[in-house]
Amino acid sequence: MNVDITGARIYWTLPILGGIPITATIVNATLVTLAVLAACIFLTRDLKIRAVSKRQVVAEFLVETAQKFVNGNMGEKFAYYGPFVAALFASSIFGSLLSLVGMFPPTSDLSTTGAWAVMVFVLITYTKIKTGGLGGYLKGFTQPIPILTPFNVLSELATPISMAFRHFGNVVSGSVISTLVYAALAAASHAVLSWLPGALGDILGAIPILQVGIPAILSVYFDLFSSAMQAFIFCMLTTLYIANAAEE
Repeated sequence: MNVDITGARIYWTLPILGGIPITATIVNATLVTLAVLAACIFLTRDLKIRAVSKRQVVAEFLVETAQKFVNGNMGEKFAYYGPFVAALFASSIFGSLLSLVGMFPPTSDLSTTGAWAVMVFVLITYTKIKTGGLGGYLKGFTQPIPILTPFNVLSELATPISMAFRHFGNVVSGSVISTLVYAALAAASHAVLSWLPGALGDILGAIPILQVGIPAILSVYFDLFSSAMQAFIFCMLTTLYIANAAEE
């Protein structure tokens, strides 16, 4: 099986542009995008002012929740960021939850979280320039004293890097820990049950019985709680960084 440097499976390679690999990251991220799009179309069909459907109630609740989150962290003047932040959250959490069905989560690929972080960094930079002008933005690197300019530049570049690696690292670490636990339980199951006499020990020793139950508990944390938490943290940092950029 061909894989790229992130461990994502390469399905096929496009002959154009030197052979672009189509990996599990690209395929699964596209599936997540299509699924979110389909959910949006389904929830927003046949909207009404009165006698609203349950679908519309769910849609209004999701929109209001996302908008309150953005307004609470950025202020109403940045309310137009609501759809962007909601799209980031949906892409992040559903991308991470693909691991529940045995699919490669796009958030386990640094190129995914890196692309999101670059988009946020561009918005931060745009907001700073829009607020203080290009001159004010460049002058900010010399504050409080010019000798700190190199450190201020590094600090600026560290923002997207830290956002990308924080999200990526937490998702990958969860996958690695779960894999190690699976392997340890299989070894423990063999070590314990193989002591049984005769054919019974041979049969039961080959079955990883201890893998039943315990991994499900880990899955609740790493696949559900951690996925939601990482999506929330990434969106929280996005809103706070952009809002702070407007105040500089």
